[in-house]
Amino acid sequence: MVLGMADVSPYEGNGLTPLSWAAKGGHEAVVKMLLERGDVNPNTADKDGRTSLYIAACEGHDGVVEMLLERGDINPNIVNKNGQTALLRAIIEGHEGVVEILLERADVNPNTTDNNNQAPLREALWMEHEGVLQMLLERRDLNPNIINEYGETLLYIAACEGYEEVVEMLLERVDVNPNIANEYGETPLFIAAKYGHEGVVKMLLERADVNPNTPDPAGETPLSQALNRGHEAVAELLSERRDVIHPLDGDEHPTFSSPEPSDPDQRASKRIRRF
Repeated sequence: MVLGMADVSPYEGNGLTPLSWAAKGGHEAVVKMLLERGDVNPNTADKDGRTSLYIAACEGHDGVVEMLLERGDINPNIVNKNGQTALLRAIIEGHEGVVEILLERADVNPNTTDNNNQAPLREALWMEHEGVLQMLLERRDLNPNIINEYGETLLYIAACEGYEEVVEMLLERVDVNPNIANEYGETPLFIAAKYGHEGVVKMLLERADVNPNTPDPAGETPLSQALNRGHEAVAELLSERRDVIHPLDGDEHPTFSSPEPSDPDQRASKRIRRF
């Protein structure tokens, strides 16, 4: 019946094709039959820019996603009207199986951001999908240093929130730059010391390429922040580094409170949502 259909073009109104409808419902047998037709284009999108692959990924239909990806002419990086790829949508919906299937494809771009500058890596952190984070970080073509509108990297966000497991995963990649400062001049080490995240500070200091003395525009350093805020354990960790300049060693890094452009605690609580 399906193979004998004369018209497989999009329906008027929503623009969904028979293949899209079958993908949405997870009807693998119907999808298989449609994909056997030479006149079925798996990349046809509906009025919202959603392809059959995007729809199947959104619904979490692993089997349909696999069948669609077997078509040599499939483009897995087509974006919808919001700039979201099938990969990003699967991450948002929490379909880890679909994410794994997509990331097995070398031509799937793990760095594509949507119209709101949301990247797969950032979304995985925001949704707290640790397994997805791990899979993404295993892709060597992933850019782990993408920044948000505040100049904050994923490492900065994780350090700010005290997410030790995420920080550990990120630091395992040699291409992660631990010294990128945000628009306020704060590095991951600076913000971790500021909020007293001892475990994060320890991991960052184990990286030989970490600069422990990077000051913010007011001259505050990670050590001066830890001292001023009473984070004794963090201050001790920093002082153990031979290359750390102590605030009393000179006038380069005075120990006074740096002015904040906004409430720092309020800013910290919103960082992940904005990433």
